Amino acid sequence: MKEIQFTDIEGIQVGHAQDLKAATGCTVVISEAGATVGVDVRGGAPGTRETDLLDPVNLVEKVHAIVLAGGSAFGLDAAAGVMQYLEERLIGFDVQVTRVPIVCGAVLFDLTIGEHRIRPDQAMGYQACLNANSSESRQGNVGAGAGATVGKIFGMARAMKSGLGCSALQVGTLKVGALVAVNCLGDVIDPATGERLAGALEEDMRTLADTEEVMIQSLSDRKNLFSGNTTIGIVATNAALTKAQATKLASMAHNGYARTMRPAHTMFDGDTIFAMATGRVEADLSVVGLLSARVMERAVVAAVKNATSLCGLKCHADLVLEA
Repeated sequence: MKEIQFTDIEGIQVGHAQDLKAATGCTVVISEAGATVGVDVRGGAPGTRETDLLDPVNLVEKVHAIVLAGGSAFGLDAAAGVMQYLEERLIGFDVQVTRVPIVCGAVLFDLTIGEHRIRPDQAMGYQACLNANSSESRQGNVGAGAGATVGKIFGMARAMKSGLGCSALQVGTLKVGALVAVNCLGDVIDPATGERLAGALEEDMRTLADTEEVMIQSLSDRKNLFSGNTTIGIVATNAALTKAQATKLASMAHNGYARTMRPAHTMFDGDTIFAMATGRVEADLSVVGLLSARVMERAVVAAVKNATSLCGLKCHADLVLEA
């Protein structure tokens, strides 16, 4: 088993566009030939696009792009730019008069950081496609991770900056990778060490609180914690999978969320994972699934470790320097 780049998976390209002054952006993963895609939405407050067609009983078999974006529900507009880009290149489902690109997506809530009036839109989605390539895996304050934050139990004043992370592994000819924008209510833990990497800051702004303990102690306090959450990600593989198997793969990848985010899948998060299979090699689904959880947890950790401070919010590297 060896480490590879997310973009080393055959048949996909990744592009980002962001506005760091506004602290928002979008990321697109394109499969021009079409990929088999499944989805699993676990959080209680999701914002998604074209997820119903991924049900194995429905018609469409191939998806041409997946968009992850900030901007809350406004950010779903970025998908229009992706559709424009793909239609111009005659990529999509053939309906005789044109080709209709199948573009799925999910958004995270980043309106409380930066400038909330600027959100991912059609122009930004199109630019992300223009930036797409198969040779780099940028991380940190990029794309959908531009405005990502974590640890919001005490509000944004004591939250921390997160970002976008990637990880990928190869076993023989099988490749499995994860790309994720980490924007959770809770804290991020490194499962390899048990270290709390980022989350809600104590009043001293130097040490980390335990979000789960805070929530338990205030169980009767029904706060509105909606503002600021949802982790959205993609696992991609060159394995040959059916739509039903891709759906199961997305489900298995959520173990990566559970191992790294505490708590995960709350009613205030819209945690969503897409699974994309390009169909190049045969592989056992259980093996692909356990690898997807492993790369997802590594991608979550990478998102936090590669983030840099923005809009006055500290990042993991700041805490390391202050220790």
